[in-house]
Amino acid sequence: MPRKPVTTREAMIEGAFQLIRDKGYEYLTARNLAAFLGCSTQPVMYQFPNLGLLRKAAYRKADAYHSEYIMSGKDLIGIGMRYIRFAEEEPQLFRFLFQSGHFSGFSLEELIRAPEASGILAEVSLEEGMTEEDAAAFFEPLFAVVHGYASLIADNAVRYDPEAIRKALMMIAQGLERGWKENDKTVSEK
Repeated sequence: MPRKPVTTREAMIEGAFQLIRDKGYEYLTARNLAAFLGCSTQPVMYQFPNLGLLRKAAYRKADAYHSEYIMSGKDLIGIGMRYIRFAEEEPQLFRFLFQSGHFSGFSLEELIRAPEASGILAEVSLEEGMTEEDAAAFFEPLFAVVHGYASLIADNAVRYDPEAIRKALMMIAQGLERGWKENDKTVSEK
């Protein structure tokens, strides 16, 4: 009868998550994970014969962590601010989630309609009193700005300035809301 693994699959996923969080997704190798866990590479390779499977499991964990983090915002601007703050506080995880090629080839519309964004679209629909279709159209340009800020901050290209960012997001959201209401008014007059 084979010996029970000393290092569990869950411990390996947690270890991969922590390695990525601390050192970046490029650092995740079977050898580095084994050293982090204090074991040989054999149990790692047994549980994850393909390192891509381990990366996917770590990605799911990081995505769940990110979603919980940002959805604690009180409203749409709060969610956007949490998204940007996540990039400031967890730059390695942000890069892993959004700059590691996971969404390569996706359009911006496909990104905001991804299952991971469904909670945000629901919040926009509820907050603004819109259909899901209108919420997606409203959210798309706002997401582009929020993600741009977050990417610049995660890459240390700009300093995190929450007051300036909040002011910019409020102005953009107000402009989008005015545009949406004017468009809605024009459509109903026809």
